[in-house]
Amino acid sequence: MDKLDLDGYLARVGLPARDPGREALDELHTAHVRTFTFDNIDVLLDQHPGVGLDALNEKFVGRGRGGYCFEHSTVFAAVLERLGYDVRRRLGRVGDPAVGPVQGRTHMTVEVLLDGERLLCDPGFGMSLLWPVPLVDGAESDQNGWAYRVSRTADGGWGVHRLREQGWEHAHTVDELTVLPVDVVMGHHYTSTFPTSHFRSGLMITLHEDGRHVTVTDKALTVRRPGEPTEHRELADGEVVEWLDALNVPLLPAEKERLSAWARESRRSAAAG
Repeated sequence: MDKLDLDGYLARVGLPARDPGREALDELHTAHVRTFTFDNIDVLLDQHPGVGLDALNEKFVGRGRGGYCFEHSTVFAAVLERLGYDVRRRLGRVGDPAVGPVQGRTHMTVEVLLDGERLLCDPGFGMSLLWPVPLVDGAESDQNGWAYRVSRTADGGWGVHRLREQGWEHAHTVDELTVLPVDVVMGHHYTSTFPTSHFRSGLMITLHEDGRHVTVTDKALTVRRPGEPTEHRELADGEVVEWLDALNVPLLPAEKERLSAWARESRRSAAAG
C-alpha cells in the first residue's frame, strides 16, 4: 500500500480524502470508473508492466492510464485501505456458469465491510458498476438508470447481473476464497499471455461518462445510454485514434502509432476472412 501515491490518486479523480462512509465510498467508486478507462492496450502492445503496485502507481497515478480488472481492483483496494476501509480482495469468473464452458478465475473485484454491511466494488469490468452494491441475495441497485442485481450462487459465491434489453444478463460470479498477491499475479499472467485469451486478440477500451457508457474495439463503437436503444456501428479506418483522444487515453505518440497499426492490421485480417 505504501507504494501508492494516495494524494496523487485523489488529485487524478478530483476528490479530497474523506473518512470512511457509504457516501464517500460511492463517490470514490464513481469517480474512479469515470476517470480511468477499462482497456487492454498494454497487453496488445506487449508492454504490460505487471500488477505490482509500484508499476500500477506509475501507470494510473503518474500517467492517468487505465487497465483491466487486476489493475483497477489492485489500485482501488489499496486506495480504500489507505483511507481506512476494511477491504477484501476477491476473484471470480466472467460469464454465466450455467452456459458454455466454465471460465477461469480471471476477474478481480473488491469487497468492503462497512458498518456491518458487505459491499461489492467492481471498478474493473467492461460495464462496471458506478458504485458498490450490497452483497445480499436478490438485492437490486438502480445506478443512474442501469439496473444491477446480486444473487447467491449454488457454490456459495455471488452472481452479478445486469439488466439488458433482452433481460437479465449474468455478467460474472465472485467467490469468497482468500486472495493472495500470487493469485493476482497468476490471474493477470494467464489473462495477458495465454494465446486464446480474448485480451490478446481484440482491442477493448471502455469508459463511463456522464449519462453514457462508451465501448471502442478495433472494429466497432458501442454507446449505451440508460433507457435508450444501444448505439452500435462499425468504425471507419483510423477512427480508433480519434476515440483515444475523445476518451482522454494518454498514450505516448509511439504507443498511439503502434496501436493504430495493430488496429489496421486487425481490420485487414478480418476483411480477408
